Amino acid sequence: MTRQQFHANGKLLLSGEYLVLHGALALALPTKLGQTLTVDPTPATTLRWEAYQPEGPWFSAEYDKNTLELKRCDNPAKAETLTHILKAVQQRRPQVFQQACRFETHLQFHPDWGLGSSSTLLANLAHWAGIDPYQLLNDTFGGSGYDIACATANTPIFYQLQQGQRMVEQADFNPPFKENLFFVYSGHKQSSSKEVRLFNESFCKDEHLDELNYVSEIGRKLPELTDLREFMRCLDAHEAALSRCLRRFPVQLLFFLDFEGSVKSLGAWGGDFLLAATEWPYEKVKDYFQQKGLNTVLKYQDIIIES
Repeated sequence: MTRQQFHANGKLLLSGEYLVLHGALALALPTKLGQTLTVDPTPATTLRWEAYQPEGPWFSAEYDKNTLELKRCDNPAKAETLTHILKAVQQRRPQVFQQACRFETHLQFHPDWGLGSSSTLLANLAHWAGIDPYQLLNDTFGGSGYDIACATANTPIFYQLQQGQRMVEQADFNPPFKENLFFVYSGHKQSSSKEVRLFNESFCKDEHLDELNYVSEIGRKLPELTDLREFMRCLDAHEAALSRCLRRFPVQLLFFLDFEGSVKSLGAWGGDFLLAATEWPYEKVKDYFQQKGLNTVLKYQDIIIES
């Protein structure tokens, strides 16, 4: 066995958040920022794990290669999550742990950003082990799986769950107004698995079938738009539909009423990234959000893998 290296893209969900779990069409964007996994065979009797984020070391752990018993770690909570994932891999393909290895991961974005620190790890580990990444997702965190689809996508994608089957389709999303689109980190990381559980417990598909279909229509329409103002109207309509389902106010009504444009939640509401669409130039957008205490404002071209 020789050194192996894998890479998975991060993700942003432009449309269909929450409702993608119940069959809505979602428009998802793979990001240039992702995570790499390097696996080196070693003569040791343990599996060593070293994880890095942009600021430097993130956490480390060591396991018995046969039982996956945790021998040491510097972050028990992260080690517990990793143990759960590794045992799920072992359950699917036990022979991959016959050789002791050193695993090294490098996350290319801050782990609080919600760009897919978990999904990129699952995708890379599944690739290494030769197992289905969607099965590994089901065995661990659960969720719709759009983030797993983004991990290996080379373009924006449409994603939909239909009667237990996954539809992944290339989306020709290449807006001529991309210089007017910005991604703003909200300053709060949401737990995807917790949000999924809470939403599933309270959502009634029959009650919100109109919103589900409407959100799907918007997701299909967004790549066809060439006018920024029409694009912003669609974002606002999407937010209003989700607001009715979630019984929560859209983020723009809560915090950004004076913003000249549209601000849309991406993924779980109340955290992770926001999309800001506006005719303002980048410096004015950046100044506006910095005055709100939000210092991470990224240009579309800097983060999204384009068609």
